[in-house]
Amino acid sequence: MTVHIPLSLYVHIPWCVQKCPYCDFNSHTLKGEVPERDYIDALLDDLRKDLNRFKGVSGRELHSIFIGGGTPSLMSPEEITRLLQGIEAQIPFADDIEITMEANPGTVEADKFIAYRKAGVNRISIGIQSFDNKKLTRLGRIHGAEEAKRAANLAHEADLNSFNLDLMHGLPDQTLEGALDDLKQAIELNPPHLSWYQLTIEPNTQYYSKPPKLPDDDDLWDIFEQGHKMLSAAGYVQYETSGYSKPEFQCRHNLNYWRFGDYLGIGCGAHGKVTSDNNTVQRTVKVKHPRGYLDPEKDYLSELHIVEADELPFEFFMNRFRLVESCPKADYPARTGLALDTVETPLRHAIEEGLLTETDTHWQVTEKGRLFLNDLLAGFINE
Repeated sequence: MTVHIPLSLYVHIPWCVQKCPYCDFNSHTLKGEVPERDYIDALLDDLRKDLNRFKGVSGRELHSIFIGGGTPSLMSPEEITRLLQGIEAQIPFADDIEITMEANPGTVEADKFIAYRKAGVNRISIGIQSFDNKKLTRLGRIHGAEEAKRAANLAHEADLNSFNLDLMHGLPDQTLEGALDDLKQAIELNPPHLSWYQLTIEPNTQYYSKPPKLPDDDDLWDIFEQGHKMLSAAGYVQYETSGYSKPEFQCRHNLNYWRFGDYLGIGCGAHGKVTSDNNTVQRTVKVKHPRGYLDPEKDYLSELHIVEADELPFEFFMNRFRLVESCPKADYPARTGLALDTVETPLRHAIEEGLLTETDTHWQVTEKGRLFLNDLLAGFINE
């Protein structure tokens, strides 16, 4: 039985006021009003069908929900209330469930965070990206620096369990001083959690077709190294590649992803991963376009992939080694159904190369292993 694997839920809201040039997420520029009621109805129906499809989920409770996008804060608090009540009617919530919702400072009104809190949201993730107005304009963001600061202050006042600020570095023509000034302003707002990550150019984005000038590798390393020191001095602990938090404020939803937990995914283009009672891992992708997703004649499910046994080692370690914490050896057989000896050779090689250390009970990625993570993971790829 695999009921001991924590279960989460990802909910995708696909609309944005405008598409950012760096964004490769499944988001769609809003034309007219958000079809809130129809979309919430579809989300709850999508969940119902997933629960019928994956019988192994029965009897398990949700330990986290993440409402992402797009821009979920375009949805009214009333419809978010209906969504969360509809989810809980179908699957029980853990007593200490973490419920996160992404928000854009440009779509947040003065009382909205409090209303979302009353709806059941207890953690907000605010897409700041930068405090430089020129950089924000170039990134296609619809808010300014003052709106970003105001949103963070509102989050402090909303009686949330936690909140996160999303901040990017390595922006077009960004200097070391500019990147560190952004980080300094974010730290001064004292969020319990900071996601601080480097801008990368992804296919199928405006930046991919017309690449901007980004800082070179040496500058990027200086930004990371000095920024990491600033965060550490301010009491933030790095617990995954781009995640920093005050002690005890890690994002539980993200931790479940990286620990190879299970998660249902509902909404346009949402991804899911569910482990059955016989340790079969299945991945799902839902219909990407809102028009197709809302078509009552079509199924919400676009793709269903069974992860084969020879793919599981790479999938497990690709996620698990993203975390700074050590990996319990017991997690590998518990979450893949495979014996430890199936990865004995690549693990031994990684240890010999100084990419990994081990004790009787745990594996730990070394500093060298973090710098050469692709080399570490390559050993688990089935040729």
